[in-house]
Amino acid sequence: MTFDTTEPAFRFRQGTRPLLISMPHVGTHLPRALAARLTAEARQVPDTDWHLERLYDFADALGASVLVATHSRYVIDLNRPPDDQNLYPGQDTTGLCPVDTFDKTPLYAAGDVPDEAEIAARRDAIWRPYHRQLRAELDRMKAVHGTIALWDAHSIRSALPRFFEGRLPDLNLGTANGASCDPALAAALLGIASSAEGHTSVLNGRFKGGHITREYGDPSAGVHAVQLEMTQASYMQERLPFDYLPATAARVQPVVRRMLEAVLAFVERG
Repeated sequence: MTFDTTEPAFRFRQGTRPLLISMPHVGTHLPRALAARLTAEARQVPDTDWHLERLYDFADALGASVLVATHSRYVIDLNRPPDDQNLYPGQDTTGLCPVDTFDKTPLYAAGDVPDEAEIAARRDAIWRPYHRQLRAELDRMKAVHGTIALWDAHSIRSALPRFFEGRLPDLNLGTANGASCDPALAAALLGIASSAEGHTSVLNGRFKGGHITREYGDPSAGVHAVQLEMTQASYMQERLPFDYLPATAARVQPVVRRMLEAVLAFVERG
């Protein structure tokens, strides 16, 4: 079985410094045949990590490489392991090929959820190319620079009872409980986040890093991986029409930039 799509699996820009920014959940593309099977709500792809390319528009100036998903996470979730193992045992999560929204409403209007053959086809068409590019760029940077960093950029609604109680902190740093990043770097990043006026922060709270952070972070080998899960209220409207709010974003964007500058300073010291 093949999975038909008119879009490439990713967009990629190669930088000059030892930092790769991955954005696995910004994609909104739904192949036509799949979109026809989804509900009207699902076709609006509400669980997208909206506007992160705009929020991180300083990435090129920093010299970072940037890897951006094109397809919606409803097609396949690039931050899940290929065998679809739950990254947070005992907690509710969405899967490799989700069947419901974050609000637990069905994605498929007629209930015709993907079978194993369709999931495998999506994995081959989209998941594997994205991860091949991610691995190739990390390997290239490692050969050039020695010590490198991977920043996995995410955002989510600030209140989602399915996944957490109450309101989420604004800046959620994840290092797989310290396994994916040097503790000194993690502490420095938390210090920057904690000093951000008007924003709350946490390290390895509800979001500790997904598959990408856990799979590729290897500080003993000089690869430091960090996930940042931001509340969307920090920079945009959390409900339709999901507009970017420039004045709101202007308060948090410099904080994100300072964190990435700290990452670069750390890895460039070797």
